[in-house]
Parts: sequence; structure tokens; C-alpha cells
Amino acid sequence: MNDGNIPEVSEFGSVDPAPPSNEKDVETLKQVLNDETERMFVRMRAVFALRNIGGKEAVEALCSGFSSASALLRHELAYVLGQMQDSRALPALNRRLEDLDEHVMVRHEAAEAMGAIGNRNSREILNRFLNDPSVEVAESCEVALDLLNHHQTINE
Repeated sequence: MNDGNIPEVSEFGSVDPAPPSNEKDVETLKQVLNDETERMFVRMRAVFALRNIGGKEAVEALCSGFSSASALLRHELAYVLGQMQDSRALPALNRRLEDLDEHVMVRHEAAEAMGAIGNRNSREILNRFLNDPSVEVAESCEVALDLLNHHQTINE
């Protein structure tokens, strides 16, 4: 029980910057997420609610948010997709990493999310960006590859 003084830890082991929305309808949450006129706090609540719902529709809704003008929101989307460890997010994360015009914060988080998902198919793209001009991206790819190797070792 939280007395209001201690941040609540999500089922994913993180303290989220906004509590998940109480809304359970994925389409409604997707609309909130993609509403550029909505306050960021409300949009973040939709992000965490979608993460907690999980599944194909929630992943697709979260990935639709990568069209947002907010780099902060796109970064958070990559983060929660990594937490969800759902391989269906990989095509969207790959596009974020490959987009050299994307904010470095988003590219770095996309790389780390790919490592967290643990799918070997990410190895090739992560290797491609090991020497990225952005040290943050290059180091994130290195960490992600090490995490992929760790996943492979414990699953053998």
C-alpha cells in the first residue's frame, strides 16, 4: 500500500513518470497518445496504460505514437516497448534507430529496447550502428548486443 509519499513501482520494476490511465480501451488510449494538443502528462498516462494492457493491439497503438512531434514521448515509447519485450515492436524500433534525423535520445532508447526484447534478428542492425557518429547510439548498440548475448546464454 502506497501512502502517497513513496513512488509506486510498476509491474515492470520501474517508477513511471506518470501513473497509468484507468482507461482500458486500446483505441481510446491510442487517440489520447496521438493527440498533439493533449498535455504530455495525459499522453504519458496513455503510454503506461497501453504497456500494462500489452498484446498486439497495444504494441501497434504504442508504435503509432512514433509520429509524435515530441522526442520525449518517442523516447518513452521506445523504453516501454523494451519493457514489454514483444518482438512485434522491432520493425518500428528498427526504423527509429535507422533514422539518422531522429533525436539521439530516441535512437539510443530504440537500440536498448531492441536488446531488451532479446530477439536475435536485431543483431545485424545493432552491429551496423556500433560505429554510429553519435557515441550514445554506438554505446547503446554495444550494450544491446551484450544483452542479446546474455539472453542467448541463459536460454541455451
